[in-house]
Amino acid sequence: MLPPPVERALITLGEHLYIARKRRKQTLSSFADRMQVSVPTLRKMERGDPTVSISVYAMALWLIGRVQFLAEIANPVSDEMALLLELRNLSTQQKGTSR
Repeated sequence: MLPPPVERALITLGEHLYIARKRRKQTLSSFADRMQVSVPTLRKMERGDPTVSISVYAMALWLIGRVQFLAEIANPVSDEMALLLELRNLSTQQKGTSR
């Protein structure tokens, strides 16, 4: 079972990809062919099914001209939580060495 925020994010991504396909007036069959997947797999992706491979999502993003955002999702430069943890560790280390 997925945590609710993960489940919601996949469902939202699937809905967004569905809308992108419809706005481009692509049928399920033609879009699936371009993605090199089956129509059932495309349907699953559009429903946010967690069993669909990330490569399927990546291909859909590429077809709608948005694949560049995939690489930025976990960019360490934007990882504020890791930065806060590093700063906390440095602060703790500094307190320990100043005695």
